[in-house]
Amino acid sequence: MTQSGVRENETRQSVRQEPGPGETTSATGDSPGGPSDEGRPRRTRRLLTWSAAVLALLILGTAGAGYLYYRHLNGNIKKDALNLGDNKVAAPTPNAAGQTPLNILLIGSDARDSKENQKLGGARETFGATPLADVQMLLHLSADRTNMSVISMPRDTLVKIPKCTDPDDGKVYPGTQGRTMTNQSLGNGGPGCTVATWQELTGIHIDHFVMVDFAGVVSMADAVGGVPVCVDANIHSRTSDGKGSGLKLEKGTSYIQGEQALQWLRTRYGFEDGSDLARAKAQHMYMNAMVRQLRENATLSSPNKLRRLAEEATRALTVDPGLDTVKKLYDLSDELRKVEPERITMTTMPNRYVGARVEPTEDAEQLFRLVREDIALDGKDKDGKDKDGKKAAEEASADPAAADDEIPVQVRNGTRTDTLAAARGRASTVAGLLTEQGFAQAVADTTGSWSEERTVVRYPSADLEGDAQRIAKALGIPLGSVKRSTDVSGVTLVVGADWREGTAYKAPKRNNKTPKSAQALNGADDKACMHVNPNFTW
Repeated sequence: MTQSGVRENETRQSVRQEPGPGETTSATGDSPGGPSDEGRPRRTRRLLTWSAAVLALLILGTAGAGYLYYRHLNGNIKKDALNLGDNKVAAPTPNAAGQTPLNILLIGSDARDSKENQKLGGARETFGATPLADVQMLLHLSADRTNMSVISMPRDTLVKIPKCTDPDDGKVYPGTQGRTMTNQSLGNGGPGCTVATWQELTGIHIDHFVMVDFAGVVSMADAVGGVPVCVDANIHSRTSDGKGSGLKLEKGTSYIQGEQALQWLRTRYGFEDGSDLARAKAQHMYMNAMVRQLRENATLSSPNKLRRLAEEATRALTVDPGLDTVKKLYDLSDELRKVEPERITMTTMPNRYVGARVEPTEDAEQLFRLVREDIALDGKDKDGKDKDGKKAAEEASADPAAADDEIPVQVRNGTRTDTLAAARGRASTVAGLLTEQGFAQAVADTTGSWSEERTVVRYPSADLEGDAQRIAKALGIPLGSVKRSTDVSGVTLVVGADWREGTAYKAPKRNNKTPKSAQALNGADDKACMHVNPNFTW
């Protein structure tokens, strides 16, 4: 992949300002997208990508009219490598039904490599420069397809960008020595480096990415026919010295599209306290409304509108090879459409300020863990019922267990951590406990070195699920810690770092609630209305 330019200097690379239509760039950084007067760093236009991606994924496949048109649409789609880093994250373990979650990284590029993007994005001095990944959102679709979680990462989050290699020309981009803004990852060979950066930070396996630019957001917003948004007073996002997105709406609900939709997504001046946190809230509202609109709007049954939407969507997208045809996108859309809006939870990565930038907090790691473990962020079970903070009911396997003395089980010592060496003899000790209870075929596997945070029992196929659950029950291990995995050839117990000593296992209590600092917003909330700052009303 070739990039359209290079940075003029390090300063512009790290603090590029992003004026919206009609905005100006301030030398003090007080433009939309830059730090405010109070020194608050800007948040990204997190939702630009979502609009484009959902439009493409939900509608795309129905617009084809014959093989030639299908080939034409496929030719519109740009593609790039999925992961340019050296390190890979293992795919999630399938659930008992053999299903795995899907993780899709949505990227909004600030590329100003065309006259249309330049007009929409402003900042003429950045024309042709290396694009930044100014919108980054991870979409997690649960393995059972009952719920969806979205995590937005602020573009100014400080991270270590790993070494990335551009597959087109073989150019190697060394990993950063210290931390730098996450949006710069896109310039290190393409979106595949942004994927690698996310995987390094979160430990979450990413299956696909979808990337879109300014022009794509506007064209597809036009094609869908408008999205309803609400303000609690008349708003005009314009300061006395000409800053602001230019958004002008009357109190109540308005249907916005095209450039006006982009203005909404970029507005900071006029919403609440004028911070980027307020802008993120407005973007979440827009995303909610967009999803509901796509599911409910019967006007999209028009063949001409669908055809236009398919054209705009395919031209706007850059995807990984796993999504590079209309068929693949449509198949993915079928999976996404299984989730009702009330089971969609949108969050912002919890963060704290480091000067004019931000870094992930402990709550961020909590959020990442919930996604890694496929735990719904709305706190509901697979039937959509509140768990109320209680442990979800554990289902016993329908597969009957063999007699205890006929169950072969390997026991491994996985007590090693990043800071502690493995506790000696744990595999032998626990294997002995099983033998004492009548599991005559329990043996300690000392041929390798493992590291497991929590004690887990794994099994390779459905016909061994009952045996695995019987082992867990004998040792007091929760059934939720019995996992199907193709990484083992038989029932395998890995003694984790939570059982470094003793003969009685006590499952540690875990907080599986979404942190309040993630600012979760439910996808079915159609009553949300942005508060307008009195200084920006008319």
